[in-house]
Amino acid sequence: MNTTDWIEIGVFFGVLLALVKPLGWYMARVYDGGSASLNRLIRPLERTIYRLSGVRPEEEMTWQAYAICLLAFNATGTMGLYVLQRCQGWMPLNPQQLPAVAPDLAFNTAVSFATNTNWQAYSGESTLSYFTQMAGMTSQNFLSAASGMAVLIALVRGLTRRVSETIGNFWVDLTRGTMFILLPLSFLLAILLAGQGVVQSFSAAAVVTVLDQVYDGEGKSPATQVIPLGPAASQIAIKQLGTNGGGFFGVNSAHPLENSTPLSNFLQVVSILLIAAALCYTYGDLAGDTRQGWSLLVAMLLIFAPMLLLCVWSEQQGNPRLGGLGLDQSSSALQSGGNLEGKEVRFGTAASALWATTTTAASNGSVNSMHDSFTPLGGLVPLLLMQLGEVVFGGVGSGLYGLVIFAILSVFIAGLMVGRSPEYLGKKIEAFEMKMASLVILIPPLIVLGGTAVAVSLNAGRASVSNPGPHGFTQILYALSSAGNNNGSAFAGLSANTLFYNGLLAAAMLVSRYWLMIPVLAIAGSLARKRYTPGSSGTLPTHTPLFTILVAGMVVLVGALTFVPSLALGPIVEHLQLSGS
Repeated sequence: MNTTDWIEIGVFFGVLLALVKPLGWYMARVYDGGSASLNRLIRPLERTIYRLSGVRPEEEMTWQAYAICLLAFNATGTMGLYVLQRCQGWMPLNPQQLPAVAPDLAFNTAVSFATNTNWQAYSGESTLSYFTQMAGMTSQNFLSAASGMAVLIALVRGLTRRVSETIGNFWVDLTRGTMFILLPLSFLLAILLAGQGVVQSFSAAAVVTVLDQVYDGEGKSPATQVIPLGPAASQIAIKQLGTNGGGFFGVNSAHPLENSTPLSNFLQVVSILLIAAALCYTYGDLAGDTRQGWSLLVAMLLIFAPMLLLCVWSEQQGNPRLGGLGLDQSSSALQSGGNLEGKEVRFGTAASALWATTTTAASNGSVNSMHDSFTPLGGLVPLLLMQLGEVVFGGVGSGLYGLVIFAILSVFIAGLMVGRSPEYLGKKIEAFEMKMASLVILIPPLIVLGGTAVAVSLNAGRASVSNPGPHGFTQILYALSSAGNNNGSAFAGLSANTLFYNGLLAAAMLVSRYWLMIPVLAIAGSLARKRYTPGSSGTLPTHTPLFTILVAGMVVLVGALTFVPSLALGPIVEHLQLSGS
C-alpha cells in the first residue's frame, strides 16, 4: 500500500465517524416526533398522507399487529413488482422495447428488492425498462430500507417502555423513515453523483462511432458502439444509502456511467455505511444513554477494521503464480500494483478492497470490482463478513437490531457466568427472549449451509459453476451466504439465472428477512410489557469496553464455529493451493 491508499482509508473513517452524531441525532428526532428544522418543513405533507391513507398516527400497535402490517405491506410490494416486470413490454419509458421478464427471474427479482437484498441474476440495461427501474426497483429500495429501520425503532421502544402493550405504529415509522431520512439524503447524493458524471437521462441508448478500433478473434472491428443510458443517479443514491446495492447496469458500480470518478466512488462507499453507523447514535439517544450506541458502534469497528486490512493486504500482495512468471505487481507511480484482475484501474486494489469489505459488512451488495477475481483470502473477507450475520453495520435497521440480539445473548451468557438474572437496559432477559434470539442467530446459518448442501448435491446446482473445485464451491457458498443474509453481492462466476437458483435463492431471501423480523418484533413486545429494573452492583454495565469486546467476540465466535468448516473447503484450501503449500 502506498501513502495515497492510507490517506483514502483514513479519510473514509474520518468522514464516516464525523457524520455519525449529527445524522444520528436528527434521526432520533424524526422517530420521536421532535422538532428538527426539516421535520417542521415536511410535517404538513406527512399529515396529508395520513389523512389520505386513513392512518391514525396516534393509534399504536401491539407487536403482532405491527408484524402483520409489515408482512402485508411487503407482500403487496413483492406482488406489485412481479406484475410490473411481467407487464414491462406494455409500459411507458421503454425506449429499447425490452420484453417482459421471464416468470422465474421476475419472481426472484421481486423478492430480492422487497427484502432489501437486491440480488441480481440479470443485467439491468438489457433486461429492465426505465419505468421498471424507477417505479419498481427504486421504489422498493426506499420502502425495504424504511421497513428495516421501522423494526429497529420498534425494538428500541420495547427496550425503553415500561409495562406497555404497544411498540408504535408501523405506518408512521415507515412514512417518517422514507420522507424525513431516505428521500432528503438520496436527493442530495443524487445531485452530487450527477455532478460527477453519473448518468440521469430518459434518452434511448446512444449509438456512437468507435474511435479506437478493437479487433476480435476473427479480425473484425465494429464501427459503432451502443452506450446504455437511463435515470441511474437517482437509483444509485438510494441503492447505497438504503444498503440495497442493486445496480442500474449489469456491472454495478464498476460501470463508468454508474460510478464515474474517484470522488463519486468515495461518496458512494461512505453512503453505504452512513445510515447504519448513525443509527447506533440514534439507538443510544432514544434509549436515554448515548454510551449504549457508541458501545455497539465500536464493536462493529473492532470487527470491520481488521477485516478491511486483511482484504487490502491480500489484494495488494497480488497473485503469487504471476509473480513467479516475473510480472511486476508492485505499487508504483504507474500502477497501483497488486491483484488487478477484475478491478477498475481507475480505483486500484485499495479502493476495490475497501468497497468489497464495506458492501458486505453492510447489507448492501453493490460492487466496483469482481469478487470472483479476488485472491482467496481477499475473497474470504467479504464472504465471512456476510456469514457473521450482517451485523457489522449490516442493513439500515436490520444490522443494528441483529447486533442488539447479540448484545442480549452476551448479557444472558454473562449473567449465567456470575449466577445473576441477566438484564439489558433495565429489562430482565428471560426464556422467551432467548428463544426468539436463538431463532434470529440460527436461521441464517441454517439457510446458508443447508442451501449450499442442496446446491452442491444436485446437478442443477453444480451446472452453473464456472470453475469446478474449491473455487466453484466458494461460488455456490457465496451465493447462498449473500441470499441467506440479505446482502445481494455476487461472486460473479456463478450462472445464477436458472430455474433452480432463481427459486432456491428467492426462498433463502424470504426466510432470512421475515423469519428474523418477526422474532425481533416478538422480543420488542415482550420487553415492552416488562417493568424497569434499576441496576445494582451485580448488574453488568453494557456501555463499557469489556462489554463491547464481549459482543464483538460473541459475533466472531458464533460465525467461526458455524462457518469455518465450509470456508476450509473453499477459500482456505484455494489459498493453500495458490501459495503452493
